[in-house]
Amino acid sequence: MSIIKDDFMLKNKTAKKLYSAVKDLPIIDYHCHISPKMIAENYQFKNAYELFLGGDHYKWRQLRTNGIDEEYITGNADDYDKWLAFAKTMPLLIGNPLYHWTHLELKRYFGIDEPLSEKNAKEVWDRVNALLATDEYRVQGLIKMSNVETICTTDAPYDTLEYHKALKDFGTKVVPAFRPDLNAINDDFPERMDYFHENGCRLSDHAVDEMNDEIIEKLVYLGEEYAKRGWVWQLHIGALRNNNTRMFEKLGPDTGFDSVNDFQIAEGLSKILDSLDKKDMLPKTILYTLNPKDNYVLGTMLGNFQGGGVPGKIQFGSGWWFNDQRDGMESQMRALANLGMISRFVGMLTDSRSFVSYTRHEYFRRILCNLLGKWVEDGEYPKDMEMLKKIASDISYYNAKEYFGF
Repeated sequence: MSIIKDDFMLKNKTAKKLYSAVKDLPIIDYHCHISPKMIAENYQFKNAYELFLGGDHYKWRQLRTNGIDEEYITGNADDYDKWLAFAKTMPLLIGNPLYHWTHLELKRYFGIDEPLSEKNAKEVWDRVNALLATDEYRVQGLIKMSNVETICTTDAPYDTLEYHKALKDFGTKVVPAFRPDLNAINDDFPERMDYFHENGCRLSDHAVDEMNDEIIEKLVYLGEEYAKRGWVWQLHIGALRNNNTRMFEKLGPDTGFDSVNDFQIAEGLSKILDSLDKKDMLPKTILYTLNPKDNYVLGTMLGNFQGGGVPGKIQFGSGWWFNDQRDGMESQMRALANLGMISRFVGMLTDSRSFVSYTRHEYFRRILCNLLGKWVEDGEYPKDMEMLKKIASDISYYNAKEYFGF
């Protein structure tokens, strides 16, 4: 009954050949929310609930939708009872990416090939827990078995970066990314940026949840500072956060009560990029949108500011958050291909708090290869396998390696 077969999501012969060329490439996870402390301390998960559902607001939202009481989601219920609630919910998630993600994680890390349900919840729980009790399945082991070459964490500007320093000799490169709150910019930020730079940081990141004159001014200031240091600048645009006041007061942020915003971004974004470009201080930039209505806004904005001898200097970031599924990723890539140059795309990131979410790179690579294969088999691009494999491999790995300088 397993759906995770060799040809999973690969609907044509060209796609299958392309996937065989990219499936074993290393992973550069240039934006995520995992804990460097947990990596440095080689944390050991106590059970399947903690690994699969601890902190995962994607899953929490669906459990709530299924009528599961909060006690069995973020509350004080027994961990197995929480796992059982998740297992009962899983068969209902037809069409939801969580169904694919979860079964990729179960198969790739634990060799479990049958669909998760109430019927086998205890058996899967026991099998996962038995492996999690071994040293191989501590955090560093999970990263190594995922073939991860570089991880960029997301870090507050006053972080000591002590855990990044402790990971200098870890086989996977773990570097910080500078993530200040736009409402808390201080005069000593340049000093903090220098400190981050000394400790391997080459990326910054901002949540842009509104676009007004004050925000534009702050972003122009920060963009100029990043350009001085040769950093890559990421702008995550378009979230409407903490919609449920009652649950925010009870659980705090990042607990599954955010959604897509619909404010206008084009004019403000143009002002930001143009202000920096006029000073010749526009850094490499990745633009993400949470609202698919803005795919063509970003897709066309890129072309206004490319150049400087840098391939794909301004990037359209991969389908993000609620768009981190087949339709969202395909829509983003189709827009990029229609309006720009998908061959220079830096590809996928996990944007995750989970140490088994690296299978999302596999998910992305399968979707990418299927899309490229469809264009070929529809007669829209020649069946030049050498060039096609290069394009697929570049998007999956090599473009990011060159772009970020890792």
